[in-house]
Amino acid sequence: MKISTQRAIDRWVGQILCAVVSLWARLMRLSGAHLDAPSNATPRILIILLSEMGSVVLAKAMFDTIKARHPQAELHVLQLKKNQSVMRLMGFVPEENLHAINDASLLSLIGDLWRTCRDLRSMRLDGVIDCELFSRISALLSYACGARVRVGFTPHTQEGLYRGSFINAAVPYNTYQHISLQFVGLAKVLLESLPLSAEQLAERSLRPLNRLVLPKLPTELPQLAVDAQDLQKFGQRLQHDFAPFVQNKHRVLLYVSGGALPIRAWPEAHYIGLAQALLARGCAVGLIGLPEDTPQAQRVLAQVQHANCVDLTGYTHSLSELLLLFHCAELLITNDGGPGHFASLTPIQTIAFFGPETARLYGPLGERATVLESGMACSPCLTAYNHRDSFCDGDNQCLKVITVADVTQLALHKLALA
Repeated sequence: MKISTQRAIDRWVGQILCAVVSLWARLMRLSGAHLDAPSNATPRILIILLSEMGSVVLAKAMFDTIKARHPQAELHVLQLKKNQSVMRLMGFVPEENLHAINDASLLSLIGDLWRTCRDLRSMRLDGVIDCELFSRISALLSYACGARVRVGFTPHTQEGLYRGSFINAAVPYNTYQHISLQFVGLAKVLLESLPLSAEQLAERSLRPLNRLVLPKLPTELPQLAVDAQDLQKFGQRLQHDFAPFVQNKHRVLLYVSGGALPIRAWPEAHYIGLAQALLARGCAVGLIGLPEDTPQAQRVLAQVQHANCVDLTGYTHSLSELLLLFHCAELLITNDGGPGHFASLTPIQTIAFFGPETARLYGPLGERATVLESGMACSPCLTAYNHRDSFCDGDNQCLKVITVADVTQLALHKLALA
């Protein structure tokens, strides 16, 4: 489904359903009805991570927190089917504990929602963590899965998207705290809530996030292990297909596409100027992306017209291969999105553009990543409160004012060519 269709369903249908479920939950609470406490020897916890794949990388600290407190906890993860490759690669939970929803069409979405809720309820979950920022479908799923403890974000007294009052262990959303730390806050509230009985849970007061002691953001994420033989085979394939790129000492990857949110992309013309400047300094440039990004990459190649600038869009067939490609390059220059987060799991250096969204909340972790933001008064404009739907109608001046000259200088410095 198109993102605009998803927004419309979440806005209009989601609000009605959230109101109905809130009324039902209140009636059940007043009547004294409640779910029996699960009889699991160890906690059985569901984590809802529907959104972008990069969020999985930022959720590592949350998974570590839960496993440190309950090493034997049975963790389950619910995601959109198209986003599961990162979770499989990170290995936070076993394959059999991954649950998927297919949002390719409305019919497949409805069918998967019914099947998934039925399967989750049969598991007798102890708790659920909804990691989405005011998504109504994720909130409804947290109630439908049957868990007694439902942890999720709340705007509290802030103006925000309505999604009912049935999240019974709500945590205030903090616009000044990196999302990785906020995920940890959700986990700590769940871990504190698990021992409570249903009656105590119904009467518990809101526990603000500022009462929790949160860790500092990691200065570096541990790199994912790469099989030496796989890396060698990929390097040989890359050498065969793109010899001019591989033979160059300074290999730079550019992610020109904005993905599902084109407003997050540095202008295409700027990327063309950057590629030309890097090629003039003796670098090789590869354009990465999904197969649907190939037309844009071809436009860039037509303007650059250089043998050392190659189209790698669609060349990697899996996330694992994308990480192998990162091992074969020296620098990634990317828009805000998944590639910048995936790069933090490899040795490659990164330059990432932010503006419509802020790196203070969603920036890639690690000292090898450098974020470029213009700091305009209207930035950031994509927030949890507006369904990431900007008012600038595609005219992202916050990114346009970041000059090719400044990015080129920074890139050359990272490549030790300045």
